Amino acid sequence: MSSLEAADLTLGYGSSTIIEELNVQIPKGKITVLVGSNGCGKSTLLRSLARLLKPVSGGILLEGDLIGSLSTKEVARRLAILPQGPVAPEGLTVQQLVKQGRYPHQSWLKQWSKEDEAIVEQALHATGLGDLAARTVDSLSGGQRQRAWLAMTLAQKTDIILLDEPTTYLDMAHQIDILDLLFDLNEQEGRTVVMVLHDLNLACRYAHHIVALCHKNVYAQGLPETVVNARMVKDVFDMNCDIAADPLFGTPLCIPHGKGRQLQEKNQQGVFV
Repeated sequence: MSSLEAADLTLGYGSSTIIEELNVQIPKGKITVLVGSNGCGKSTLLRSLARLLKPVSGGILLEGDLIGSLSTKEVARRLAILPQGPVAPEGLTVQQLVKQGRYPHQSWLKQWSKEDEAIVEQALHATGLGDLAARTVDSLSGGQRQRAWLAMTLAQKTDIILLDEPTTYLDMAHQIDILDLLFDLNEQEGRTVVMVLHDLNLACRYAHHIVALCHKNVYAQGLPETVVNARMVKDVFDMNCDIAADPLFGTPLCIPHGKGRQLQEKNQQGVFV
């Protein structure tokens, strides 16, 4: 069963076509990762899935409903997106930013509640921002800002979360923290997570479902073990590599060829550089 579906989807900007007649189904209650080379249309597809980009042709189905027929508020109650490089108004505090995630659930009849307050606190705690709630967003480091935006996305409390490169600006430890958090949300609450990642090895480790994009369409999709192989990496990323099993998780591990191999061979021959 799919939570999001693109049917014969064509996307573009002006006269430039980025995605052409693409069909993809996002499995409900799973983590899906979009991968591909720079400029292949990953972010464009994600924006269209969130109704931020109108299709040239084709359509998006959100849990069976044509997304274009739904109100903005209804979409926001069912789907949250964290785009690349969001910018907060100057002087906005972290807590104020996270509170914005609750606005789709407000109405004349339903104003701010204790439940809303609790959800905001949960989001701050989950992203490790409890002590920074009173700080302004523009005073934070890049990684802290990214976590603040993620906290706002979590506070929206939707069944579907879309994230465009959520690990941007984060060091290795915080990348794992964020991906572990998303994994736990999926495992414990059954939330559908769709994200763009550049790190293929992290994509394999965390994804139930991988969609590889190439030449304006889907090159392959499915389990990481069935999608990620040396041929796919060459065709999609134009990179030669070996594929091994991740020693901790057993998922595909991409080992790129390159000068590092030459250095290894020199070291094995006793020539240390």
